Amino acid sequence: MRKIFFILTGIVFSSALLAQEPADALRYSWHSSSGSARQQAIGGAMASLGGDISATFVNPAGLAFYKTGDFVLTPGFNLSNNKSTYFNRTEKDKRNNVAFGASGIVLGTDKGLDRQGRGSGVAVSIAINRTANFGSNVLYRGLNTQSSYSQKFLEELQNDNVTTDAAAFNYPFGTSLAINSYWIDTANGWNAGNKTFQSLAAPLLQTGGLLQEQQVINRGGISELALAFAGSKQDKFFWGFTLGVPFLRYDKESTFTEADATTNSSNRFDFASITENLTTNGVGVNIKLGMIYKPVEYVRLGLAFHSPTFYSLTDTYNASVTADTESFQGLQTQNSGTFTGGADAQFNYWMFTPYRVMASASYVLREVEDVRKQKGFITADVEYVNYKASSYTTDPEADSEEARDYFKTLNTAIDNAYKGTFNFKLGGELKFTTIMARLGAAFYGNPYKNLGQNEKGSRFSLSGGLGYRNKGMFIDLAYVHTMGKDVHFAYRLERTPFTGANIRSTNGNAVVTIGFKI
Repeated sequence: MRKIFFILTGIVFSSALLAQEPADALRYSWHSSSGSARQQAIGGAMASLGGDISATFVNPAGLAFYKTGDFVLTPGFNLSNNKSTYFNRTEKDKRNNVAFGASGIVLGTDKGLDRQGRGSGVAVSIAINRTANFGSNVLYRGLNTQSSYSQKFLEELQNDNVTTDAAAFNYPFGTSLAINSYWIDTANGWNAGNKTFQSLAAPLLQTGGLLQEQQVINRGGISELALAFAGSKQDKFFWGFTLGVPFLRYDKESTFTEADATTNSSNRFDFASITENLTTNGVGVNIKLGMIYKPVEYVRLGLAFHSPTFYSLTDTYNASVTADTESFQGLQTQNSGTFTGGADAQFNYWMFTPYRVMASASYVLREVEDVRKQKGFITADVEYVNYKASSYTTDPEADSEEARDYFKTLNTAIDNAYKGTFNFKLGGELKFTTIMARLGAAFYGNPYKNLGQNEKGSRFSLSGGLGYRNKGMFIDLAYVHTMGKDVHFAYRLERTPFTGANIRSTNGNAVVTIGFKI
């Protein structure tokens, strides 16, 4: 009987299209420094140093050190490896991709010296930078005797107090698919008045457990196009601002499977899986403000502020469920296209990322007007990011009370899951005539509040590189090795204990910057 209900209805409620989660907010804001090879070789520290196109995306005041112009191109290659541990079992997966760092044009001018012999000037840059790279694969498996993915569907029905036939079609991207494939069944028969729902998988937790597997393929990134303007006064005070327009694309293919851990073929459950495909596209806008002050010739102090990025985003989404309940209903499959006329669902919404504040200091060895005679530098940045400040809101064209209530709940979940934290970056350079050697390190702090779910994450990077400058041309090489730890939850439950996978990642990023004076 239940199969006729989703055929008779053409209604797809807007709440079913809301697939955002707290992890999305973190993904779009928790990323390592990117830019030119010079910047990456010194740990990403660029908030007080200047003289590099990467200042466009960190502290635009640093562009005011330019007295001429540069054309810059920065290709790179990234190698990502993830090792995931879930219920004491470890799996590995990897992904490699190509991306461009900071590339573009900087034009600087020198207005000459004032009566005190101090100069001033202005600079402008147009640049693009891959500010975030989402490319990674995650795989984990384990024997779970604690919880079942299907309990997520039961909680949704309980929270909405659904005891009617609507359960079979009001949730076309998850719960309804599970009901129609018999991953979830009724305890008192489908034709009864008030239905009580039960999981066919959950009872196996007491008789051997469930073998679970999660595989996630992530692709995409954020590329930011920026226009920056900077100026200087008396070679003491430098200021600048950037208008940034980031373009975001994120593709995720996720498949979760749980299966009977025993050989019992008469317990009405063999396996069930849910596959979800999500594509998020959008464009945003932000501003960056900065200043650098030189109290003495060899010291530079920097301060920068990055506004929240406002994104207008569109999710395109589909899902399917397959379940084998053996002799009960056999193998059943249903996908969300049954409810949407075969098309993927779309939903438009707005998102705000956290603000950032940076403070920095640099010590330049033999600071002189002719940069060719400088011998090197040491620089350090401290950055504060308030991850809990991420938030979602409705697009006016897709506004509804249901959507507003959903985003209110989601924003509360973000507040409860994340916190503000500090990032630290340190680097230096030594110059030998036309050759430069660079080293750097960076630590990115834990964004999680860790409220009882062992949610901890951090990243630590070591970097190094070489540079060559001669006759209006420069080539910089850098390699950044990043070690990180994070957590991944295939599902979260309100009433039953659940467990996530601990992920340890290593990433290698090789970057080359080629530039020409113009």
